[in-house]
Amino acid sequence: MVKIRLSRKGIKKKPFYQIIVTDSRNSRDGYFIEKLGYFNPLSLQKNSKKKILKFNKERINFWLSKGAVLSKRVNSLIK
Repeated sequence: MVKIRLSRKGIKKKPFYQIIVTDSRNSRDGYFIEKLGYFNPLSLQKNSKKKILKFNKERINFWLSKGAVLSKRVNSLIK
């Protein structure tokens, strides 16, 4: 099954997540089909001018039409 989920990047105690399309059997940070955006949770804590969340809505809708499933976390982020 194809899933749209988060992949963790960044360094220790400073996470940065990418929104990716991948096979559900792949590891969290392993091979992915396409990168759809990113989520930076540290921007929520600071008064930084960096964007918190950016994603390509058209590509997400494309993958959902092909049968992909959103993870719980990504579903809550894009609402």
